[in-house]
Amino acid sequence: MPGTKLDDIDRKILAELQGDGRMTNVELARRVGISAPPCLRRVRALEEQGFILGYHADVNPRELGFEVQVFAMVGLQSQAESDLSAFEARCRDWPLVRECHMLNGDIDFILKCVAPDLRSFQTFLTEELTAAPNVGSVKTSLVIRQAKDEPGVPFDILEARLRREA
Repeated sequence: MPGTKLDDIDRKILAELQGDGRMTNVELARRVGISAPPCLRRVRALEEQGFILGYHADVNPRELGFEVQVFAMVGLQSQAESDLSAFEARCRDWPLVRECHMLNGDIDFILKCVAPDLRSFQTFLTEELTAAPNVGSVKTSLVIRQAKDEPGVPFDILEARLRREA
């Protein structure tokens, strides 16, 4: 079961860093109730084991001039693994595509795209996305406003489940 490789302190470290990845190791150690040297060793181990994927700043796209956010639902003509992988690789090369998720059902992929303006997105849509090999259909939805953007995972739910199973 995912999450069982971690002890309580590891999960506390991850929860604290998820909330504030910029805190010092000393502050993190204080919050989780251990001294700084073992805390740093644990953080490094969590990074090496792939539990911590990286650290980044959460920037405001609109303040930076990216006024348009669009979800694009993409249907491919072929779902052969090589074609799926080729589309995923292409998505990684498109700067406007910020997220790419393969789905089951009627839609093969959903892409989260950001652009400075509608014209920039339209150019991407017509000249790159719909023109890409194997793309059979694209439906787009323009984001009007965002009600929630919560990064990471809900550790409180994980902890409750682990307590029930203990």
